[in-house]
Amino acid sequence: MDDIKKEGRYSRIYKQLKDLLSRTEDPLARMASVCAVLHHKMDYYFWTGFYLLKEGKLIVGPYQGPVACQELEKDKGVCWAAVNSQAPVLVEDVHAFPDHISCDSRSLSEITVPVFNERGEVMAVFDVDSDQKASFSHIDQRALSEIMSLIFSTE
Repeated sequence: MDDIKKEGRYSRIYKQLKDLLSRTEDPLARMASVCAVLHHKMDYYFWTGFYLLKEGKLIVGPYQGPVACQELEKDKGVCWAAVNSQAPVLVEDVHAFPDHISCDSRSLSEITVPVFNERGEVMAVFDVDSDQKASFSHIDQRALSEIMSLIFSTE
């Protein structure tokens, strides 16, 4: 998908999700809705979901796509890189990423975005895999960061 089309689609999705998520304050319900909308509107998304940070572990949360890893090994892989850096991580080729955790061998590129609660603490990681290399760009990173800010928003 070219950058102009991607920008437009994310803009429309953000508006849709902002309205949809205003109907509940429950973060888990919001995560489930975010997964469903993004997974079905972005054709290059292969696996779309959240890993919840619970007692120092990343445990699978709401997701769309093939069966996921239930728990991610501590401090390994792209999701933990996002938690530890408290910043999005964009990977063009997962096979070139040190300690990549492969839940499905069809995944070739990935983006992860930390989800912060109202106190600024990382509570989860949003993870998207694609079955194509280099699917994600700075546009995905910016747009997904904005969308993740809606999860714990009180607006």
